[in-house]
Amino acid sequence: MNMDLAIPRPGLAAMCRICCEVGSLAVLGAAPAGQRRCVPLTGGVVDGPEFRGEVVAGGVDWQWQHADGTLEIDAHYVLKSAPDGGLIEVRSAGLRHGPADVMRRLALGEPVDPAEYFFRTCVRFTTGAPAWMHLNRTIAIASGRREATRVLLDLWRLT
Repeated sequence: MNMDLAIPRPGLAAMCRICCEVGSLAVLGAAPAGQRRCVPLTGGVVDGPEFRGEVVAGGVDWQWQHADGTLEIDAHYVLKSAPDGGLIEVRSAGLRHGPADVMRRLALGEPVDPAEYFFRTCVRFTTGAPAWMHLNRTIAIASGRREATRVLLDLWRLT
């Protein structure tokens, strides 16, 4: 085996910004893995060089809040393409964490500079829409910002 072959370093290509409106947090209670929570995703807009459209109401951001304050995120929702109405299922899994005071301010809905906390997810897509089939083979990463009534995610496609 030739160990001298270089492994390609992944690149990033800007895909879009998702501005997702969120409903009220529901706390399901304490479980062995932490506090189980969910946030309804009520709609939103998507705009960028690779995708434009809307967030379809009805998605959910499932969360585990761990004892150390880390929020484990598993969001599941649908995007609708503006040009052709194609529907794309999105699964976004990741983490949000930061200093206790910063996380408290976020929980209260106060404005917080996203540089003060870590909010990243890995994003996968599933679709049968002909124009968007390439998304079935795409992995993206997102860098996020939480606001009082919405979440903003900048998606970057791994190349």
